[in-house]
Amino acid sequence: MDNQRIFLWAGLAVLLFLNVQTWQHDYSPPTTAVAVAQTTATGAAAAPAPTGGSLYDAVPGAGAPPAAPPAVSPAATTSAVPAAVVGAPTETPIASTIHVSTDVLQLEISTLGGEIRDAQLRKYPRRKDTPNDLIHLMSADGADGPSVFQWGLTTGGTAAEPNQKALFTAAASHYELADNQDELSIPLTWTDDAGLTVTRTIHLRRGSYTIELMQSVKNQSAAPWRARAYSQITHHWAKAERSMWDPSTYSFKGPAVYNAKKYQKLDLEKPDPDQLPKAPLTGGWAAALEHHFVVAIVPDPAAATDYTLSVKDKDYRLGVIGPWQDVAPGAAAAFHETLFIGPKLQEQLSAVAPKLDLTADYGRLTVIAQPLFWLLSHVHRLIGNWGFAIIIVTFLIKLAFYPLAQTSGRSMARMRNIAPRMKAMQERYKDDREQLGKQMMELYKREKVNPLAGCLPILVQIPVFMGFYWVLLESVEVRQAPFMLWIQDLSLRDPYFVLPAIMGAAMFGQFKLNPAPPDPVQAKMFAFMPLVMTAMMAFFPAGLVLYWITNTVLSMAQQWRINQLVELEAKPR
Repeated sequence: MDNQRIFLWAGLAVLLFLNVQTWQHDYSPPTTAVAVAQTTATGAAAAPAPTGGSLYDAVPGAGAPPAAPPAVSPAATTSAVPAAVVGAPTETPIASTIHVSTDVLQLEISTLGGEIRDAQLRKYPRRKDTPNDLIHLMSADGADGPSVFQWGLTTGGTAAEPNQKALFTAAASHYELADNQDELSIPLTWTDDAGLTVTRTIHLRRGSYTIELMQSVKNQSAAPWRARAYSQITHHWAKAERSMWDPSTYSFKGPAVYNAKKYQKLDLEKPDPDQLPKAPLTGGWAAALEHHFVVAIVPDPAAATDYTLSVKDKDYRLGVIGPWQDVAPGAAAAFHETLFIGPKLQEQLSAVAPKLDLTADYGRLTVIAQPLFWLLSHVHRLIGNWGFAIIIVTFLIKLAFYPLAQTSGRSMARMRNIAPRMKAMQERYKDDREQLGKQMMELYKREKVNPLAGCLPILVQIPVFMGFYWVLLESVEVRQAPFMLWIQDLSLRDPYFVLPAIMGAAMFGQFKLNPAPPDPVQAKMFAFMPLVMTAMMAFFPAGLVLYWITNTVLSMAQQWRINQLVELEAKPR
């Protein structure tokens, strides 16, 4: 009785602790922004994001830039990452919206800072049965929070600047890529009273999700002007609860950077300055990742660029800031960078920047998954169907591992031939386990049989299987790809569970074809395994189940043929 009371009190204490934790989670005051900024070469660090307002409103800017002599090379010096703009307008100007449409993108651009407030992917609906419900990679009016791209030039608060709060003018409110056009440009203009003119040009191409961003500055004032370009993605995020019933929950969603040497996904729960590049660098990029889609900023590869990350509640702001440039009176300067808004099409991503295709994140199995995708994509180009491409690639993999499988299959075939003698031996020594083990080992040695040989092909297949899993899960090229009949999306589960049932039947046939384990308990476990695999694979992508069916059927055909050859060799001549 005393022990029961101890357990009851312990249970009540645990429940009380959980209640307190839940109350703190639900009713504790909201957290302030956590800013992560990288120290630059001068040793100054970025100021934190403002604790009031939202990341959406934050403008890079900061103490005055370092004083420069009359003639300074644009790349001669870098300074601290800016913090707050002094010269930002106190009231938000009235802005208009520019609608831009190409064959693949539909954008809404505000004349306030040239901000991209909405981005729809015209060829990617959320669901295949709702073709008009398009993916919105960006939306300033998102239900969870704003998701926008902002860019501009900052002077560090020393002069008027064309930042994200500056009002630009546009020649038209609607731009559309005509059928006879391959390129489309949207110019935006800003001027100040002193004679400074900034023209921003947003350049798009047919069939491409790459957007070229150019800012040209003409200084017609009497004083030199100094600024640096910045770009930033503000995005909502939420930690996904992983579930084996929804494989997409295992995909990484959040910010990532590439420092010209290493690709790194950033931790938003515990922001750490060491995650970001330690010094201004060239040749890198920053990206906001979602499942199958990405928004990536690629700075000028020749410009030394700083990277910043700020986190507040369930929003993050990932930004890049270029080097200071000086524009003398009567002179001009240009700033250039690239923006990618679209699906993780690896061929397009590779053409935009080095290693940008790593945003199609295969995790630790990239070394296996990337060659598999390369092979799959090349086969798909020849036949035009991803389902048949999976079947053909599976056949090629089996062909590559045929020597290994043949050695294993011959050993298993010999095991099948000596099965009657093994059974008789088990009956004879059923009361002497030690002697049984000794006799069976002598039999294996005499007949040149390796009882573990059948495990080797399975061990080899596991990494390939997992690589295929990540290819089908992460490759947007396979998203909503049809196969045939009722399988109209290889990246989703079979809606009628037909393929998992076929897979289970094929695995049971393979079990019957192979020699039964000598241990009756193991034999029952192996007989039950097809049912377990059928239940587990029922919710996996149909393309993955198709691969496993093809692999199992090919293994059965190969083992059946090897069994025949071994029986013929065993017959006396």
